[in-house]
Amino acid sequence: MWGNYAAQLMIISRTPVRVSFCGGGTDIDSFSMSESEGGRVVSLALDRHIHVIVNSRFDDMVRLSYSNMELVNDFEDLEHELAREAMRMTGVTSGVEITTIADIPSRGTGLGSSSAVTVGLLNALHAYAGREASAEQLAREACEIEIDILGQPIGRQDQYAAAYGGVNSIRFGPEGVSVERIDVSEEIIERLSNDFTLVFTGMSRSASEVLSETPEDESDKFARLRTIRGQADQAYEMVVNGDTSGLGSLIGEAWNAKRGISASVSGHDLDAMHERIMAAGASGAKLLGAGGGGFFLVHCETGIREILASLGRWIPLNIDMTGSQIIYKGD
Repeated sequence: MWGNYAAQLMIISRTPVRVSFCGGGTDIDSFSMSESEGGRVVSLALDRHIHVIVNSRFDDMVRLSYSNMELVNDFEDLEHELAREAMRMTGVTSGVEITTIADIPSRGTGLGSSSAVTVGLLNALHAYAGREASAEQLAREACEIEIDILGQPIGRQDQYAAAYGGVNSIRFGPEGVSVERIDVSEEIIERLSNDFTLVFTGMSRSASEVLSETPEDESDKFARLRTIRGQADQAYEMVVNGDTSGLGSLIGEAWNAKRGISASVSGHDLDAMHERIMAAGASGAKLLGAGGGGFFLVHCETGIREILASLGRWIPLNIDMTGSQIIYKGD
């Protein structure tokens, strides 16, 4: 028996990861739903992608290929929770081969890659079933899977950045999530790309692990998150005005505020690497994501990138303006 949806159909989706300038942590429900002003993040989508390929099988089995390979008769038996729930949500539950390919490590980078996987899976599976999903739908459904169904203690910024692409101010609160595209000029886009660099620490840790740890002083955590939300307000103005130098200094302040939230955010090796980055001539640097490893976002002059390369592999801050896209659909 052939697959339920289409014979010999292939879909490929491409979904960017994200870089957050300021506001990370304020997108978590425990904060954004309880604060009168909610949460706010200023971020951009990076031109590093998760590709998801969905291809018809000749039988009703499900084959899933990622860092592992699974072949099951019933999608309910998949160990990959994100794929299993995306299949359930889209109704594509048999007769397919699904492959995920990442430009960067797909876990523990601080770039929201796990949520990009979820958004990309949903986009590809919806397209396979003959539906076109909007960016808002993809982000909302990804949040539902990761937070509501799987109970991951994460925020909502990654899903929206991956789905929408571009440079955005994203607000979170009791009324939901709203995305404001920041209409930056080509000159500002070039300045952001030239003045910021990502340096890989060589370390990784699951965001869920870091975020699930309870700080000793919950009131101090919320006070720091209010400070971080205020930094997002400042970051918005700096991005709009192309003030990359001010933004570089601000991410340094954001790093100091973030480090106080949990002991797991940083550590001896990460602190030492941050010190070496600053000693190399950077004007500001912060660890991206929940912490514990991944990438540092660094504001620096082009001339010191050779020095940064000796500290860890680096990539430029080039922007993806399109968000999650279907880049191939055919027999």
